[in-house]
Amino acid sequence: MIITRTPLRISLGGGGTDLPSYYREHGGFVLSAAIDKYVYITVHETFRAEYLIKYSMTENVATIDEIKHPIIREALRMVPVAAKHLEIVSMSDIPAGTGLGSSGSFTIALLRALHTLNKDFVPRQILAEQACHIEIDLLGEPVGKQDQYIASFGGITSFEFRQDGGVDVVPLSISSETLYNLEDNLLLFFTGFTRSASAILQEQDQKTRGGDSGMIDHLHQIKQFGYDIKEAIEQGDLRRFAAIMHEHWERKKYRSKSMTNPQIDEYYEIARANGALGGKLIGAGGGGFLMFYTEDKTRLRHALREVGLREVRMRFDFEGTTLMARS
Repeated sequence: MIITRTPLRISLGGGGTDLPSYYREHGGFVLSAAIDKYVYITVHETFRAEYLIKYSMTENVATIDEIKHPIIREALRMVPVAAKHLEIVSMSDIPAGTGLGSSGSFTIALLRALHTLNKDFVPRQILAEQACHIEIDLLGEPVGKQDQYIASFGGITSFEFRQDGGVDVVPLSISSETLYNLEDNLLLFFTGFTRSASAILQEQDQKTRGGDSGMIDHLHQIKQFGYDIKEAIEQGDLRRFAAIMHEHWERKKYRSKSMTNPQIDEYYEIARANGALGGKLIGAGGGGFLMFYTEDKTRLRHALREVGLREVRMRFDFEGTTLMARS
């Protein structure tokens, strides 16, 4: 049995500039942090010639082509394994559709498990590129590359998405004091809404491909916010980071009418009135988790608990995708 563990992520700045429709023309930049909430994949060789696959559904099929789960099907095509009798099970600390990059983490975790089954060592960069190829090129999902890369590498990491398709991976240079303050003062709250990011990202993708000047100018600004946030964190100026994050969120709402809703806006205003110096909705938008930076954690927690939001405590993950067990 093989068990892999791959972190989910929070996006700190630049989200949306990692889509090919933007970075192939202008270059992209995203700053992400892996967190200690994970996707787990187990792969087990059984004694029956079948593929038994368990996720939110259960599949029991004879051939790879019959597999309905698109990522599992394409991963098995990409990484052929000798065994024709496999049980593949996925579990996650956080459900899909909550903005924490679960699809990218799932793909990385699965590829890591299949390569391990084949006794192949694959560098993290190659693993991330394989995951991107499955989701973006083979399945045609309107997603970017940050989720796959941060899931593979972990840490608090910046990614430069070059016009030629290459990706430069640069961990942030952060003092221990800044790291501990950032980790302590970032709070995550579940909005109660889940959604697919595809519709929001599809709208951005279409506008960018169509040369929509408003969308392109917006993404230019979002990219600059990403650079500014990186600088603020590396300088230890977390209040500036919070202020930029707030402006980042205000600008991000321009991207799509589906980005937020009146209930999420109300939660955000309550947080701002109760000690949040900055915040944003994690992921493409429309639901999932609200993240806030605050120096008054008790007050903010109490205010958002009063309106029914559930906090999910988190720490940063610096390991990236890992092999937990092999037997």
